[in-house]
Amino acid sequence: MSHFPKPNGLAVVLFLSVAFLAACGKPETAEAPVRSVKVLTVGQSDMAMEFEFSGEVRARIETALGFRVNGKLLHRPAEIGQRVKAGQLLAELDPMDYRLAAVASTAQLASAQTNRDLAAADLKRYQGLFDQGFISSAELERRDSIYKAAQAQWQQAQAQNAVQGNQSSYTRLMADAAGVVTSVDASVGQVVSAGQPVVRLAIDGPRDVWFSVPEDKLKYFATGDPLQVRLWNDDSVLNAKVRDVSASADPVTRTFLVKAALADGAKGVLGATVNVSLPRGKLATSKIVKLPSSALRFEGGKTQVWLLDSANMTVQPRIIDVTTADGNDAVVNSGLNNGDQVVVSGVHVLTPGQKVSVFAAPK
Repeated sequence: MSHFPKPNGLAVVLFLSVAFLAACGKPETAEAPVRSVKVLTVGQSDMAMEFEFSGEVRARIETALGFRVNGKLLHRPAEIGQRVKAGQLLAELDPMDYRLAAVASTAQLASAQTNRDLAAADLKRYQGLFDQGFISSAELERRDSIYKAAQAQWQQAQAQNAVQGNQSSYTRLMADAAGVVTSVDASVGQVVSAGQPVVRLAIDGPRDVWFSVPEDKLKYFATGDPLQVRLWNDDSVLNAKVRDVSASADPVTRTFLVKAALADGAKGVLGATVNVSLPRGKLATSKIVKLPSSALRFEGGKTQVWLLDSANMTVQPRIIDVTTADGNDAVVNSGLNNGDQVVVSGVHVLTPGQKVSVFAAPK
């Protein structure tokens, strides 16, 4: 019976260690597949810059009407949206104080007139005495001065009486012309001061469109330029011309107010919302770079695209700046040059330096 030699303990340990290391060894890394991609060669194209602004139909003349005297508002028949005629009553103050003042002024006028008549009679009598040599010329001159003072006081009282009569009539606020009430700024029972707006009236006549434009678009609007106005309620298009461009920006919005006159006969509803645009013949064009939205990817808060390196057929990321959209295309402001080849499909499965092939559509 044969016997095998007893294995050495150290040899067994070495054998197991080699076997374990062989089992834990990394397998060979498989190369990334060569992906087929579609590319687009970058080139500049023309883009028409269409501007459209939201505006409002306003009356050419809109006045803020108020009383010429102070008082308590007693009656206000005018309401917002009401159509009024010229001379129609809009509001009325309590006239009692002014009526009493007019009565007092009339009494003062009567007193002044009596004093004037008395002074005139005295002057006539003293003139006769002077002619007969019974009084001196100094006394006659004194009576003449008294008459002139009485005459002046009468004229003053007459003027004051006219003013008081006018103030009594000023307690009634009338419409200066036919139009539409656009605002009511005081209520019955309120004490208003002279000149304080109570009713705003849009006078019948020409209509304007008011809209605001940012500073960088102001160069496209000049007095007399034609515009197209589209009404929201029925999509009808009206012709208009720029009538006035504000010389300073609004302190809050930092935009410039533009007023455009609607064509004669255009009956836009006051306060109606409209869209204002330039005629197509006046649209500005600029050279831009456009890419389909499928070419864009976002990483780290930045917009990127993949550029094809045709020398070694690999792709590398490039950060770009997108300003706006033109349909389904993105308008690129910076980051690309003419002739660059941009991957436009499958951008989310690529990695930097990855080998690619250009997809060729079957014929």
